[in-house]
Amino acid sequence: MELDFLDKLKDQPFYLRPLFLLGSLTALKFSFALLQWVYVNFLRQGKNLKKYGSWAVVTGATDGIGKGFALQLARKGINLVIVGRNPDKLKEVTDSISAKYGKVEIKTVVVDFSGDIDGGVERIKETIEGLDVGVLINNVGVSYPYARFFHEVDAELLRNLIKVNVEGTTKVTQAVLPVMLKRKKGAIVNIGSGAAIVIPSDPLYAVYAATKALMRLVLYELTFKPSSFKSLSEMQVPLYVATKMASIKRSSFFVPSNEGYAKAGLRWVGYEPRCTPYWPHSLLWALISAIPESAVDAWRLKFCMAIRKRGQKKDAMKKDE
Repeated sequence: MELDFLDKLKDQPFYLRPLFLLGSLTALKFSFALLQWVYVNFLRQGKNLKKYGSWAVVTGATDGIGKGFALQLARKGINLVIVGRNPDKLKEVTDSISAKYGKVEIKTVVVDFSGDIDGGVERIKETIEGLDVGVLINNVGVSYPYARFFHEVDAELLRNLIKVNVEGTTKVTQAVLPVMLKRKKGAIVNIGSGAAIVIPSDPLYAVYAATKALMRLVLYELTFKPSSFKSLSEMQVPLYVATKMASIKRSSFFVPSNEGYAKAGLRWVGYEPRCTPYWPHSLLWALISAIPESAVDAWRLKFCMAIRKRGQKKDAMKKDE
């Protein structure tokens, strides 16, 4: 094969040889990238998460992606500490999981991350004391009710975005991390957002995107770990998932259900420090990367303006009632 390549290179006019070489290297690089994509998305097996520990902590576990992760972890026989602000919803999720996976132990912790975070984190510490917690799913988060410009973000929304998305995630991580460091193994999974990667293209969700980007940078430090430590931190970057926060009711090929996303997400735990586990989302990333940034910005602005218009219309209807 090497001789064939050299022969083909010699057959090219001298002035075309650099272009032929460059084209060949580009094709080779693309082939390797494609093979790697196929391997990690369809052939690579997920790790045995029980090796990290028999317990997992999941925040924001009463709805959406967090609930999906709780169900998928229970399916693997991992005991759960589920965290949420609504006691009734926590009981509902507990009953649902227990009905399907009766052998799994479940502990619940009520925490309102927009309220007394310190008190809630203390309750988490008390609950996990003595447990071999091997997985932490940092899922709790809030977004805008609908798209809006920066100057339209009111004081309460601004406070909640920073308090829940940044302070809450940071303090929960600080509470659980010592347990993992003591045992020299554990996996911390932070559910980020595509908005944190394409901030220039998310003008009407700027503060939300900024909080997710900040946590990506803060928690990136956890990827620098002692060589003796088994796994540690990764940031998952999903695009749209059918959840209440995204205001999407039905799943589709490019918009998975919360359980569909969680199933894909668990397969990636313990590998890359940043990843997009749901493979159709990676196709969208490839498309976005191939399109000029100005075109992406224009499309995203138009899309967000439509969301803003619908949201304002609903607000106006509520005022008239």
